[in-house]
Amino acid sequence: MIISTNKYFWVSIALLGVLYALLPILAPFLIAALLAYLGDSLVARLERRQCPRAIAVALIFLVAFIMLGGVLVFLLPLIELQVSLFIEKLPGMISWAKGIVLPWLEHRLERFSQLDMVKLLELAQAELANVSGGLMMGVVGSLGSSGAALFASLANMVLIPVVTFYLLMDWHKLITGLRENIPRRMEKKALEVVRRIDAVLMAFFKGQLMVMLALAVLYSLGLSLVGLEFALLIGLIAGVVSFVPYLGFVIGLFLACLASVFQLHDTSAFLLIVVVFAVIQTLEGVVLTPLLVGDKIGLHPLAVIFAVMAGGHLFAFTGVLLALPVTAVLWVLLANAVKRYKQSELYQL
Repeated sequence: MIISTNKYFWVSIALLGVLYALLPILAPFLIAALLAYLGDSLVARLERRQCPRAIAVALIFLVAFIMLGGVLVFLLPLIELQVSLFIEKLPGMISWAKGIVLPWLEHRLERFSQLDMVKLLELAQAELANVSGGLMMGVVGSLGSSGAALFASLANMVLIPVVTFYLLMDWHKLITGLRENIPRRMEKKALEVVRRIDAVLMAFFKGQLMVMLALAVLYSLGLSLVGLEFALLIGLIAGVVSFVPYLGFVIGLFLACLASVFQLHDTSAFLLIVVVFAVIQTLEGVVLTPLLVGDKIGLHPLAVIFAVMAGGHLFAFTGVLLALPVTAVLWVLLANAVKRYKQSELYQL
């Protein structure tokens, strides 16, 4: 029995090593699996209304592509306009910082002059001129020098919807196959844990995505009312990174204050910006998260921050993407283990 246990242990370690080595290839498959998991509930609803599964999957793909295309058509021109405006104004921002901000800082911080920030800003301005002057040539050269990476990225983009389609078509078969291979004596407890995991994951994906979207819209609208030129760009950034507790609030507030200083050349809008972020942060904690996510996940903010940092360190972008759902699953398994421990004779001693 010990030999058999050791054998399974080393086989598991070997499989984990292979998965880690193949992570760049597995990334599109993992993303496709997540998308198929989210879409399966919609397919099941359509099937319950006597819609064949193939037609249901095709309808979901059609609606998803239409929605994605609409978002891109609406947002991309606005984002491009904001980025172009930022690039256009950046030389003036650097000149203003060099002429006003640096002398003010040097007057108050004697050691600051030792950093020779004027020279650094001049170098940055010269580099910006080179970048803005030959941006297209730089992009073409970069694409030419990294053609393999570009091809791999495009292949992954094409592969994700293809794999998602096939997984959605056979998702119910995969689930049935997994269930049939669960030992009969463990089936009831295993299904109970799986249902809990399913509830947590669905609450996380559906709720958190809606919270991120709502925050991006609220931040953009609030900063627009304040009069910031880069309201949309800052709002999108704050909304996207808000899946980590307080990170969207901190980054968004910092970027908004920085943009306000460069736009108005003073701190007159700071109070309004702080009020906007304080109100939206309060809405997130009191209304958005309880309403859209609820308390099904139950992850402490510190656990979320650690999970994202650990996932990014170990598996780069894929790790960041999967950090929270994997942590939610582990959290459910840990809670179940603790429950079983408290029901055991060891705990009763």
